[in-house]
Amino acid sequence: MSRERLYLYDTTLRDGQQTQGVQFSTAEKLKIAAALDALGVDYIEGGWPGANPTDSAFFDTVPATRATLTAFGMTKRAGRSAANDDVLAAVLNAGTGAVCIVGKTHEFHVETALGIGLDENLETIRDSVAHLVAQGREALFDAEHFFDGYRANPAYALDCLRAALEAGARWLVLCDTNGGTLPAEVHRIVTEVIAAGIPGNRLGIHTHNDTETAVAASLAAVEAGVRQIQGTLNGLGERCGNANLVSLIPTLMLKPPYRDQFEIGVTAEALEGLTRLSRMLDDILNRVPLKQLAYVGGSAFAHKAGLHASAILKNPATYEHIDPALVGNRRFVPMSNQAGQSNLRRRLAEAGLEVDPGDPALGRILEAVKAREAEGYSYDTAEASFELLARAELGRQPEFFEVKRYRVTVERRKNKRNRMVSLSEAVVVVKVDGEKKLSVSESMDETGSDRGPVNALSKALAKDLGRYQTAIEDMRLVDFKVRITQGGTEAVTRVIIDSEDGAGRRWSTVGVSANIVDASFEALLEAVRWKLIRDVGETP
Repeated sequence: MSRERLYLYDTTLRDGQQTQGVQFSTAEKLKIAAALDALGVDYIEGGWPGANPTDSAFFDTVPATRATLTAFGMTKRAGRSAANDDVLAAVLNAGTGAVCIVGKTHEFHVETALGIGLDENLETIRDSVAHLVAQGREALFDAEHFFDGYRANPAYALDCLRAALEAGARWLVLCDTNGGTLPAEVHRIVTEVIAAGIPGNRLGIHTHNDTETAVAASLAAVEAGVRQIQGTLNGLGERCGNANLVSLIPTLMLKPPYRDQFEIGVTAEALEGLTRLSRMLDDILNRVPLKQLAYVGGSAFAHKAGLHASAILKNPATYEHIDPALVGNRRFVPMSNQAGQSNLRRRLAEAGLEVDPGDPALGRILEAVKAREAEGYSYDTAEASFELLARAELGRQPEFFEVKRYRVTVERRKNKRNRMVSLSEAVVVVKVDGEKKLSVSESMDETGSDRGPVNALSKALAKDLGRYQTAIEDMRLVDFKVRITQGGTEAVTRVIIDSEDGAGRRWSTVGVSANIVDASFEALLEAVRWKLIRDVGETP
């Protein structure tokens, strides 16, 4: 049976940039656009040309894409023709194959925000869309506040859609701009819109996540008949975000009935790069990836309870709804004080450590994990530290170097502007191949800002490891988390460090101490040792 085509419209570069704290550079927008094109989305909305220099520069430099590049703007302003509207002209001047313009479909917004009559708004929509079509562009009409408008005055909201349709719009996008419409109501309204004569193959859906149902509402709209979905990578967007394409795409491709009924432009091979794409965006934004993100999160296929891990060992389908490899993710069996031997052996096998079921080392490892977690360690997130602990119990922990001593000083002093500033300095002495090496580093970065004592320690530790130095040169610290595990005078500090290397590997290590510097150094040290095992091997 032939499947019906469903179109994906990505607005990460425009609507996603409305996220608080997110501001893409032109180079970053170009990188994201290239990744979206490789993924296989049908439309890439690049921004609003003329609204800011970054968006204008993007449209000036973006290379040709397989996807339809789209510029965003608004309908013409009242009191002038579409041909003489400078804002509309700037959008057209971007030279994209498609143009998406937003217009009012809620009578309250027409009369209050625009301050014009309802009939004049219809003429504004009609003239703006007709002008785009006359210029040879594929026209999309974003029906702003459509669901609110339909509830208030269904006839007028439909008239707005008809005005755009009759003027030649290819897509009429129903926008839940406030993000408060629930999936069942989205389904009902879309069904009524189609019954009123608006073709479903001309309709799109644009939802926001203010009730945590943007993905569900988008799927409800598809079930009701729309054939274009708008969304963003990782659910970026204003307030609580937009519908998350990273969740929608695998659902459409892997889950019945969507898998059997619809075809999208993403191939199975491209789907395997979805996790990498999601994390690439987080890297650009300098954000820690959300572990609980569906399909691509680090915890999406993590199995902590011993009962679950035992079943997973027999058949992964017992506790996994898909094979994680389909989206480029991986199964993860973390270690904790809830672990059983089946959980433990599975985790060891993933680290390349095959251990027989009856090996007494298994019991020693479990006891060590439980004892250390009682002290404040956490191995369900620090998988690299768990591997090092297991290697020590198995007698397979190579000793690449020995730390003889380290010291950190923090100084407060006035700079040339008579302002008090901090400066940290670290000294680390290691012994490599029988030779002592002393390294000193400051915490000052290239801008003259203090990055703190842990930064100074990290730089000093990685400054000179003799013949192992080249193995750690592509290593960098990407996240640093501190938690106090007990209160009062007996407070214990737990530090979790996430590291990454040039091969894209990411690993976590843990350190625990009453002293935050000691805890941090322990985690740093383990991160380096894990990296050396991977790149040098078990034989120093």
